[in-house]
Amino acid sequence: MAENPEVVVVEPQFSKIVDGLLGAEGPVFDKNGNFFMVAPEVEKDGKFAGQVLKVDLKTKQVAVLCEPVVEGEGGVPAGCQCDKEGNLWIADMRHGIIKVTQDGQMTQVCRQDSEGRPMQGCNDCIFDYQGALWVTAPAGEIAPAPYTRSMEEAFGSVYCMLTSGQVVRVDTGIRFPNGIAILHTDDGRPKKLIVAETPTKLLWSYDIVEPGKVNNKTIWGRLSGDHEGGADGLDFDADNNLLVAHWGSGFIEVFSCEGGQPQKRIKCPFKRTSNLHFKPSSKTVYVTEHDNHALWEFQWENQGKIQKCELLFDN
Repeated sequence: MAENPEVVVVEPQFSKIVDGLLGAEGPVFDKNGNFFMVAPEVEKDGKFAGQVLKVDLKTKQVAVLCEPVVEGEGGVPAGCQCDKEGNLWIADMRHGIIKVTQDGQMTQVCRQDSEGRPMQGCNDCIFDYQGALWVTAPAGEIAPAPYTRSMEEAFGSVYCMLTSGQVVRVDTGIRFPNGIAILHTDDGRPKKLIVAETPTKLLWSYDIVEPGKVNNKTIWGRLSGDHEGGADGLDFDADNNLLVAHWGSGFIEVFSCEGGQPQKRIKCPFKRTSNLHFKPSSKTVYVTEHDNHALWEFQWENQGKIQKCELLFDN
């Protein structure tokens, strides 16, 4: 697809926070302003050894909070969200969904979905305002099964973990489902699920019927250009524009709430943009990237959409 000359290119000033990490994905804040991210690519002695990191944004000091391990199998943590209690809920490509407390204690949430199928390895996640956790799963069965990814063969899935703890598979047959976001109604009801399919550069939407049930799967948007890679992490701003990390392109694509083609492109000082997340109640966006395994920040024109953990009341 050729570039759309009508797309506005913006070039904000990026500031590097840290680089030289062992991986860079899944940026997230808790409600107290603590910042966390993950390093999925780490290996030790030929085995996976991904890390959950806590970063002091002022001092730029990085501490390893946890190295997920289940029955001797190291993890590949790839995305995370935070609940009101400060627990990190992490999408892990080897262990599915895991929970990590702020003192570094890890729990694997489940090994099977609601219909008894083995869980697949997960990549990214988002809480809706009612407390359900929606999760993409581009990997094959969790450890100890062999590590496989759906980049070529379309066996990727999407899950919803209900507030009861039950994990429901809501769709499957996707090529590497990656970033995930929720569009809510004005009164806070989850309305639309957006899922990035990385190799096709497509953004799919589903109407949310109820927690754990979707219908009307539709192509919602399409990334621009013939660049390497495709859509990775997603995040809405307060005006319901969707910012999409376009891995391999050097840009963050910005879509209106209606989807379609990107309206703006944010030029980054690196090519392999992996994920992004707004600092609460601010226009500051934190971006992870794979070129230098680094964390950056820049100022966007709008504040970020409020996250579940920031709500002062339960919907």
